[in-house]
Amino acid sequence: MTAKWNDTTQMIETLGQYDAALFLWLNRLGAEQWDPFWLVITNKWASIPLYVGLLVLLWRERSPKKLLQTLFLVGLLVLASDQLANLFKYVLVERPRPCRVEALVDQMRMVANYCGRYGYFSAHAASSMAVAVFMIKLLAKRYRFLTALLLIWAFLVGYSRIYLGVHYPLDVLTGQFIGGVLGLIFFRLETNLARV
Repeated sequence: MTAKWNDTTQMIETLGQYDAALFLWLNRLGAEQWDPFWLVITNKWASIPLYVGLLVLLWRERSPKKLLQTLFLVGLLVLASDQLANLFKYVLVERPRPCRVEALVDQMRMVANYCGRYGYFSAHAASSMAVAVFMIKLLAKRYRFLTALLLIWAFLVGYSRIYLGVHYPLDVLTGQFIGGVLGLIFFRLETNLARV
């Protein structure tokens, strides 16, 4: 039993070292002239034009009652992804963000204005991917351009968290995976409610 525990602990430590090395490589790809761009990408208010565009498409596709139902589900989806990330960050994992690790601070570029305490997993990555997957499943058959647009947006938001120095790649990938799963679950819920 102790040998298995040691093997698991060693595996997690090794994974953490690879994650930190990949973080440093991706983070240091940045340049000062690109910092404002990535600060905008990571800002939740910068996505409002995208949300307005999605709302217009939904309005064209749905009755007022169905539109309200969909908007309610999207709100629940974002809340669920955000609160699940908080549960992992502050209760289950408590992994310090890279900007809180002394061994990394001198080697990394810290672009963000604020560095929270814990980072596993990224709520930004989870929420953006959850909305992207939900909307792709809902609208992409009719609006084929949405798949590429929403996936690019979700991946840019995820990478922005690494670029700014506040998340490891594994934080982002986990957030995107969980967000994608939540997006699929909520799409299934939307589909079942539409039949009622």
